Amino acid sequence: MSMEGEFEMLAKLCAGLGADAGRARTMADQLMKRADQIATERNIPREEAMRYLLEVLTQGRAGSIAPSYDRVRPPMPPESPPDRTRP
Repeated sequence: MSMEGEFEMLAKLCAGLGADAGRARTMADQLMKRADQIATERNIPREEAMRYLLEVLTQGRAGSIAPSYDRVRPPMPPESPPDRTRP
């Protein structure tokens, strides 16, 4: 598949997930760039990197975390004590 064809397909997918046309195109561009980065970093085929990203995207859109997403959530900041100086 050509890069233009892949881009259009990804933009259509992102639009189908609820992004407006401009954001869908930005998301498609970022997915393509990140797939290239992951493929290089992990020495895996680009298709495998894209499959991983699409899994993360669709699971995140559904409100869950993809099982393969191995990042640890940052800790929540401590709650501030109530301001007792005000009446």
